[in-house]
Amino acid sequence: MKAIFISFNQANTERIAFMLDKLGVRGFTWWDNVQGRGSVDGEPRRGTHTWPEMNSAVLTIVPEEQVQPLLKAIKKIDDVNHEIGIRAFVWNIETTY
Repeated sequence: MKAIFISFNQANTERIAFMLDKLGVRGFTWWDNVQGRGSVDGEPRRGTHTWPEMNSAVLTIVPEEQVQPLLKAIKKIDDVNHEIGIRAFVWNIETTY
């Protein structure tokens, strides 16, 4: 099992929901109004007058064979409009119950 954490500009909300459904990712946790800034060239997302945009985040635990299709779909979303911002991080899950 793998954990995939996806952080994205809220402008991508519908795309992310569609992607999860299309790829059969049933279980996830979704956070709205997540603040942050990309580590390379991302603009701050703070929900303020100066930086009004906001992010959301999704965490899902999937079988290893779903990781690459998810990452491929995320890259495709990012390629459409790189400036909006989306990132995914994957790590191992040792135990679940």
